[in-house]
Amino acid sequence: MFSRRIDWNTAKNALTNAAEKRRQAGLPLADLASANPTRDGFAWAPETLASAFANAENRYYLPCPQGVAAARESIAAYYATHAAAVSASQIHLCASTSEGYAWVLKLLADPGDQVLAPAPSYPLLQFLAEMECVTIAHYPLVLQNGCWRVDAAALKAAITPRTRAIFCVSPNNPTGSTFDAQERAFLREIALQHGLVLIVDEVFIDFAAADRAPLSSWAGETEAPLLALNGLSKLALLPQIKLAWIATAGPPDWRHTALKNLDLIADTYLSTSTAAQNAAPFLLQHAPFARAPLLQRINANEQTLRDWCASSPHAPHVLPREAGWTAMLALPNGVDEEAASLDLIKRGGVIVHPGYFYDTPHGFPPCWVVSLTAPETAFAAALAAMHDTLQRH
Repeated sequence: MFSRRIDWNTAKNALTNAAEKRRQAGLPLADLASANPTRDGFAWAPETLASAFANAENRYYLPCPQGVAAARESIAAYYATHAAAVSASQIHLCASTSEGYAWVLKLLADPGDQVLAPAPSYPLLQFLAEMECVTIAHYPLVLQNGCWRVDAAALKAAITPRTRAIFCVSPNNPTGSTFDAQERAFLREIALQHGLVLIVDEVFIDFAAADRAPLSSWAGETEAPLLALNGLSKLALLPQIKLAWIATAGPPDWRHTALKNLDLIADTYLSTSTAAQNAAPFLLQHAPFARAPLLQRINANEQTLRDWCASSPHAPHVLPREAGWTAMLALPNGVDEEAASLDLIKRGGVIVHPGYFYDTPHGFPPCWVVSLTAPETAFAAALAAMHDTLQRH
């Protein structure tokens, strides 16, 4: 009776059950797996949001497949701050980057086709692909000379006649890695050689690490077919507003056809609210001010984490991180990720994600993935609980 595309194992895992049991008992629980800035002290002031939505045009419904022109123009101006020339005509608005993924898979792939995705990476990609009846094959990210790099040979070997696109998450979640000029050139060459499209998720582009230069967007690409995804959820700390976009880039002929076909997809759904679209110019203008305190906290927590690692007798260490708001903490060899994570919840009252949640490759060292967005005092207290857990494991 029901579609096989949602035939997933939805049973709660041991970590979720342990966290729920602790909450039900009224015991404290620090969530270092949080990805919700509005719950970590970064909610916009009500009066500022009220100003953003005080637009008389919200009374009218004038649907446009690509979205309100003023919103798209403000997004084009945003790309200019990331060294990318993008016109408003190249942008389609949608409700979220997840929906953006769904639209671009509808655009590019038939049921049974394949896309390539990095590992480690955010596990949602697998579900989004399966919802579109598309399979995922992984290409590994490997540590080389203190940097995460695409395993070029493995990526090439993963391409089949049914491969349609390459997911390029930059900055990556959870590694925080980005593509340098050499990797962009490699991915461009592969896309052109095999007739593939690059799907670039840039939601963390505004969160470069403290020792890194501002990041440039790939949305200005002119050679290889490319679709860039971003939205207000991360860059403006507004996941509740539900506004994102797809920027179509690449050679003119391909871009023209892709935009026309995206028009049809977008017109079928018209998912983004008029109010969110009309608020976009105001929200993008004020987004840097909203991000600034969070960037300060991320940098402070990362330094606290590094200092703790340097003084810890267990010799954990922070894996290379260029951007984003998570850190991968490598644990001593022999530690069981899941057992240690479960112990940390039950006895330490701290939630982290074990590395395997993100498809870390076989043979990868045990690790915890921790959010750097938590309040500084809670973050420091969580490190003491981590110390106690590692003592036991």
